[in-house]
Amino acid sequence: MNSLEQAEDLKAFERRLTEYIHCLQPATGRWRMLLIVVSVCTATGAWNWLIDPETQKVSFFTSLWNHPFFTISCITLIGLFFAGIHKRVVAPSMYPLLQIIAARCRTVLAEYNMSCDDTGKLILKPRPHVQ
Repeated sequence: MNSLEQAEDLKAFERRLTEYIHCLQPATGRWRMLLIVVSVCTATGAWNWLIDPETQKVSFFTSLWNHPFFTISCITLIGLFFAGIHKRVVAPSMYPLLQIIAARCRTVLAEYNMSCDDTGKLILKPRPHVQ
């Protein structure tokens, strides 16, 4: 196998490794954005609920009925936490798998004086001189 074929194989391996790692990376950005939006809606609704003078005069359930924005956003926030949004935002489930794959690739590539970073980019190490 000549050096041109080896270079093409390495480039193909790097592209595939990069593609695989990017597919495994979780979409935490969308979950974080959803959590932020629902939290801001809940906080805004809570503020309006608390400053309403009628809240003190009526029963708790009547005050919730009078403020549907707060009630719906609060129920949505509670539902998101029961659905496990805190796990998707804080500790993505695929991240340990991503670390295992990268570690195994580093182990194999070290035998060929190569390594890879967390994005899948291959790094060539200079071969030591043998005297």
